[in-house]
Amino acid sequence: MENVRQISRINKGAVMKYIDFVKQQIAVIKERDPAIKTNREVFLYPSFKAMLRYRKAHKLYLEGKYYKARKISQKTARQTGIEIHPGAQIGEGFFIDHGHGVVIGETAIVGNNVTLYQGVTLGGTGKEQGKRHPTVGNNVMIGAGAKVLGSVYIGNNCKIGAGSVVLSDVPDNATVVGVPGRIVVLNDKRVDIDLDQVHLPDPVQCDIDELKGENIFLKDRVETLEAELSRLECVNNTSKKNS
Repeated sequence: MENVRQISRINKGAVMKYIDFVKQQIAVIKERDPAIKTNREVFLYPSFKAMLRYRKAHKLYLEGKYYKARKISQKTARQTGIEIHPGAQIGEGFFIDHGHGVVIGETAIVGNNVTLYQGVTLGGTGKEQGKRHPTVGNNVMIGAGAKVLGSVYIGNNCKIGAGSVVLSDVPDNATVVGVPGRIVVLNDKRVDIDLDQVHLPDPVQCDIDELKGENIFLKDRVETLEAELSRLECVNNTSKKNS
């Protein structure tokens, strides 16, 4: 009898958590998507389904049940077009509008009240180990198709423009656009942008110039060592003659 009561309490707790989650999602979606007209529509949103299943998968991941966690996340990706690794850490008030093509990596950390649009990637560069995905602060908006790659930090209250590619840290209260991403607004003040599209650096020539500099340095070093070696040989020969 006691076991039945315990199971009943667990089930009741799970139901209450689900109801709280639904209420939160209704509030978030109504705040950020003017297209929603009724509360029931929340159940149709890919973001709702993806986040509900992510919470379950994340719990399994923390318990070390990696296969079960990944199974849920991969099934969700096929059904919603949203792939959230169960190891990612996501705060409250998170919303993905439209959602298709969104990818969030294993070591990504997402703060509270963050909004992503379709096609956003919070991914790695393929060259890092350990913490290899972005950390996103609170109250951040990342536009459609934007890519934030590597273990970079996106500050609080930031906006990342659609299609931008962000490869370095972004301070609080900044707006970033372009490829690669450039800060155009910081603390509500416009940042001057260099619009010169002609006098751009040639990456190949930059590498050649760098190699030339290294070659000159090595050549000078070899000449210095050869001179020092000749001097030591002369000293050694003189010592032998004197002895």
